[in-house]
Amino acid sequence: QVQLVESGGGLVQAGGSLRLSCAASGRHFSNYVRGWFRQAPGKGREFVAAINGKGDSTDYADSMKGRFTISRDNAKNTVYLQMNSLKPEYAAVYYCAAGPLMGRRCCNYWGQGTQVTVSS
Repeated sequence: QVQLVESGGGLVQAGGSLRLSCAASGRHFSNYVRGWFRQAPGKGREFVAAINGKGDSTDYADSMKGRFTISRDNAKNTVYLQMNSLKPEYAAVYYCAAGPLMGRRCCNYWGQGTQVTVSS
């Protein structure tokens, strides 16, 4: 059974940083795109970032460029999202995902999400 489990969410002050992790089990995703999405209360799920299987190509939503960094460790079957200079409007449930395509429609495997709260 495939599972994606996020960790690293929590409460942080505006301007602070968090590093999210997503560990996969049940299959190896080294050939899959790994992605991060988020969903704020009352809003739809929003693309954040994606990284290809080799880790040498990334894609970000425009508002995240320069602020967030996605990376992966295929030996650990894990993808990361480093988030810096956080703003209150970035508070959301962050979901990791995996799939065959790069970009916003990358993914067909999903984690349960981790809550990120940013205080002003």
